[in-house]
Amino acid sequence: MTPRRLGVACVVLAGLLLSLAPAARPAATGPVATIPIEGVISPVTLRLVGTAIDRAQAEGARALVIQLDTPGGLERSMRAIVQRILNAEVPVIIWVGPTGARAASAGVFITISASVAAMAPATNIGAAHPVAISGGADKESMKKIENDAAAFIRTVATERGRNADWAEKAVRESVSITEREPVNLHVVDLIADSIPDLLEKVDGRQVKVAKGATVTLATRGAVIKPIEIGFRDRFLNVITDPNVAYILMMLGMLGLFFELSQPGVVLPGVIGGISLILAFFAFQSLPINYAGLLLILFGIVLLIAEIKIVSHGVLAIGGIISMSLGSLMLFDATELGFRISWRVILPTVAATAGLFLFVVATGLRAFRRPPMLGTSGLIGQTGVARGALAPQGEVSVQGELWRAVAEGEPVDDGSPVRVVDVDGLTLKVVKAATPEGTR
Repeated sequence: MTPRRLGVACVVLAGLLLSLAPAARPAATGPVATIPIEGVISPVTLRLVGTAIDRAQAEGARALVIQLDTPGGLERSMRAIVQRILNAEVPVIIWVGPTGARAASAGVFITISASVAAMAPATNIGAAHPVAISGGADKESMKKIENDAAAFIRTVATERGRNADWAEKAVRESVSITEREPVNLHVVDLIADSIPDLLEKVDGRQVKVAKGATVTLATRGAVIKPIEIGFRDRFLNVITDPNVAYILMMLGMLGLFFELSQPGVVLPGVIGGISLILAFFAFQSLPINYAGLLLILFGIVLLIAEIKIVSHGVLAIGGIISMSLGSLMLFDATELGFRISWRVILPTVAATAGLFLFVVATGLRAFRRPPMLGTSGLIGQTGVARGALAPQGEVSVQGELWRAVAEGEPVDDGSPVRVVDVDGLTLKVVKAATPEGTR
């Protein structure tokens, strides 16, 4: 083949290859959508990210910027979020910010899965080693979990063209780095002081979206449109906070206890039932340790027993200790941010113990007090004889006339009497001492 023919063949082959390669399509002309994601990664976070991606796609947004600040969270929710980002038809940009924010544990996976990953100054990323929750896995199981997480993050990093070796170290060795190092290590793409600065710096970049398509970002000067978080999502985010879920559970148990101890009051039962249902809903999204829950219930039982059994405070102290330990153990993944603050535990345990001791003690005192109504309530009352009792006659007690029988010595008309027993509608009385100053 002559050199001329060879050159023509190369040109034709290059043209065919270019025609088969997916062309970079221009970015949408809409605004840039933004949403802040803060706190522990949970099913509520998954719902927020999914809603944001759907809205950004429906509104033709040029890109979706997720402002991320998280200590980590649940592995199942994290994987679902990464899947949504990888399959999004709109470019998803993760910005770890503002200054002082972090992307730890599950946040590392989410950041690496982004079309563009950026960090604000004085932020950090890393420490993605998996943590076993709800009972603790054995060594062999933890090794399997670690290998699975390492393979997953390598796959995501390779798909996005990022440093897969560092990503695997973040899982296996819990390495963590500040915002300057990730850019040099090709973990993230750039550093940006703010979202407007971020949009200026990513303008013109070509990024991959769903189905292998390539999009050229046109973000310089774009309108920034925050995605409003609805009341439902804000409410769910609040009640899935471990501190709030804990308070709801304690309030629910107190409300039901008061309703059962004082039937007919209604309001404590209604509040208690609603609080418990909300607490159980929150527990679906939280790593509950059932040993901690049982300790809390056992502590309440001990507080009730303290009122009925003379223990000189031993049962009450045991109940308070049991509730405190149960509160500390209630959530089984403190490394991921699932913990109850001491500022919540101490006043809640003290208030619960105080209310139980006060209410139950008051109820028992009322139960032991002599009845003041009905015929049995007449025993011990004093009255005045209306006519001589020899031994039968009538007496006036509490302003009412009763048939009476004098026991022992007869009673003169007008003499004071004291009721000692009740036989049907007849009172058994004895002569009482004449009050001083009377004749």
